[in-house]
Amino acid sequence: MAGRRRASGSSVVALCLLLVSLVACGGRAATDSARDDVQRLLDRRAAAVLAHDASGYRHTGSAGGFAEVRALPLADWSYRLTGLHRTGDRATAEAELRYRIDGFDQAPMTADRTLGLSRDADGRWSVTSDRPAPRSAEQLWDRGAVTVVRGEHSLVLGVGQTRRTLEGYADLGDRAVPAVSRAWGTDWSGRVVVLVPESLQGMAGLLGSPASSYRGIAAVTTGETGAARSPADRIVVNPEAYGVLGAVGKQVVLTHEVTHVATRAQTATRTPLWLSEGYADWVGYRDGGRTPAQAAPELARSVAAGDVPAALPDNGDFAFTGDSTALAKAYEGGWTACRLIAQRWGERRLGEFYRAVAADGPETALADVLGTSPEQFTGWWRDYLRAEFG
Repeated sequence: MAGRRRASGSSVVALCLLLVSLVACGGRAATDSARDDVQRLLDRRAAAVLAHDASGYRHTGSAGGFAEVRALPLADWSYRLTGLHRTGDRATAEAELRYRIDGFDQAPMTADRTLGLSRDADGRWSVTSDRPAPRSAEQLWDRGAVTVVRGEHSLVLGVGQTRRTLEGYADLGDRAVPAVSRAWGTDWSGRVVVLVPESLQGMAGLLGSPASSYRGIAAVTTGETGAARSPADRIVVNPEAYGVLGAVGKQVVLTHEVTHVATRAQTATRTPLWLSEGYADWVGYRDGGRTPAQAAPELARSVAAGDVPAALPDNGDFAFTGDSTALAKAYEGGWTACRLIAQRWGERRLGEFYRAVAADGPETALADVLGTSPEQFTGWWRDYLRAEFG
């Protein structure tokens, strides 16, 4: 009996030693410890960004990125570690970056990041690199140091642009915001963030798409359709296409994009693009004094030649396919339809119709707000085109 007890005791000791060995050699506890250490490292790095603490940032590893973001007016900046892959004293961390621009973002923006890590002889981890995760869009600071210009209603963030150029965007934004509020109402934030990268390629990087998708497009607006509290809309400018526009064209484009920011919460997946894009153009041209032929030249030429569209533009007509004439006619078709509503039923009714479409769909909104049907409205629109351009 005594012999068996000694053998049993030896087995227990051996098992305990085996467990200790497994844990020390990379078992669950060791992995969890590394994750905790890396998360604390990222917490310190984020705190240094928020505090504009260059020394504290350097103590977390590579100083790369600090100069690029230091001008940003940040209310929040944090990392949440989502994955860790170790190879000895090297590791790759996957993290979700959450940040919020003070005074402009209602909730944090999120971005997936990949961070390189190394561990020194004392077991301390440090960051060696911080870049967008694979298949994720770039952030503006990935393109270089961000210059910040504040307007009365706008915040312009630029890379590779002079301060004077960015001030011009701020002036345009400050005129656009009250113009949109006069047309749409004041049930929105009344503030916009404009991103101005150094090139078309920079714009494409921010949007996570090929540059060919946006060649000739002056600006786009990003945001979550139908969100009552959209975290953050961004107007992203293509400086190459925007730069060739005249003063009126620049104002129309920016007012169009600000309209998308204002109407975001009242835009649903059921809202047809002829309405959302047409309404944005209607607001953009509302105070500009352009004639219909000046605002819709492609459609005017087509109708004058006897080619009157059989139907309102469908969503596919607004795709960036490289056919600039077809795309222009789609936008112009939407604008003329909204202009018809504003003239026949009144500007207030146009806004009511837009909101009703998001709630009930186009067919019901046409009946309830305008007292018509899709077929009848399309017929009136085609007659309107003939009267304006025929």
